[in-house]
Amino acid sequence: MSQSERLVLATRYRLVSEIGQGANGTVWRGHDDLLDRAVAVKELRLPADLGEDDRVVFYRRTLREARAPAQLRTPSIVEVYDVVIEQGRPWIVMELIEAPNLEQLIERDGPLPPERVAHIGRQLLDALAVAHRSGIIHRDLKPSNVLLDGDRVVLTDFGLAFSPGAAHLTKSGHFVGSPAYVAPEVAAGERATPQSDLWSLGATLYAALEGRPPFDRGNVMATLSALANEEPAPPQNAGPLAPVLTGLLQKNPLRRLSHARAVDRLERAMSAPRAARRQATPRYRLAVVVGLIAATVASCGVGTGALIVGMMKESPGRAAAGESPASATGRPAAMPPAAAANPLVVRAIGDTCKIFVTEAGSLNFEFRGTMARGEERVFDKPRLSVVIYDTAACEVWIKGVKQPQGQPGTRRDLLVNR
Repeated sequence: MSQSERLVLATRYRLVSEIGQGANGTVWRGHDDLLDRAVAVKELRLPADLGEDDRVVFYRRTLREARAPAQLRTPSIVEVYDVVIEQGRPWIVMELIEAPNLEQLIERDGPLPPERVAHIGRQLLDALAVAHRSGIIHRDLKPSNVLLDGDRVVLTDFGLAFSPGAAHLTKSGHFVGSPAYVAPEVAAGERATPQSDLWSLGATLYAALEGRPPFDRGNVMATLSALANEEPAPPQNAGPLAPVLTGLLQKNPLRRLSHARAVDRLERAMSAPRAARRQATPRYRLAVVVGLIAATVASCGVGTGALIVGMMKESPGRAAAGESPASATGRPAAMPPAAAANPLVVRAIGDTCKIFVTEAGSLNFEFRGTMARGEERVFDKPRLSVVIYDTAACEVWIKGVKQPQGQPGTRRDLLVNR
């Protein structure tokens, strides 16, 4: 066992095992003995030759990394719990998310399908909206800083984040950020803005779709040269997301998609394939018609009953309206009356129905807590970000359609659009 693994930070955070290492330190799986919960602990190492002034700068940057996400309450941004100074260096205690990052997924599986990339992009836009409204710019959005926990997409590592009033903590002449994902204006020495985060989002989505970032040339200088002088190669796998990439990767930030226009284009891209499938794929149900034919057969004078069985084509939109197999037989679906008219209804069928609902892209809480068994909550905002902590204990209806339930303790993250 290493010296670090024997540490208990601030008499409560016990290091359990190493999760991974990076250029700036190590991330540990830990346990908060006071609150009895698992945590992630980021150990930040200071270079041995760091002078006193640079050491002060390093501490300030660490505190900034912790404060930036600590101000932002949304499931799409990692939650920070504490900062501890131990053994002369800082440690950041945060939410433990045991999930691969987007870079690891691309390396393992290759380019991702457009529908999945659209889902990732939509949640990252929500995370950026919350950060930018608080005056915080991430400045290092890239696949390795995006965690994929089932349906939940989480933006992490605000170590380079900038907010108004924060001291400028980088030295002149030092490149800050990741060259393959940095916006052209930032690479040229201009100050980072919300628009530069949107460029990095575009480069991240491009990498997810194509398996590589748009300007990566293998080394820093060649990458920066391509960024300044070349256009990105047209994506081959983007499908309906091509206009989103084109708009986000405009080199002139004034021509780049705004946040609102990026959301609009992405949602159009997400809805087009679904609409096309609904129109192109007919649905059929088995219809059984029993007709009693009162007739006299001349040859024998016997009345006969005819059983007619056939396939009948459903009218479009019947399944889209949320009809279940039960309702197709004439029995009403077990659905709360409010579910037909509201985007989201949650009913607690167990004692562990804990939910976290916010208005998507904002800091406005709708509800956070554990519902009593039998309690029903109706949410009428047009766009909602939802975390269900135990899908077996909650019945969830989205726009009148009951969502599948999971095993006890299974968590699910949802984005609801009216």
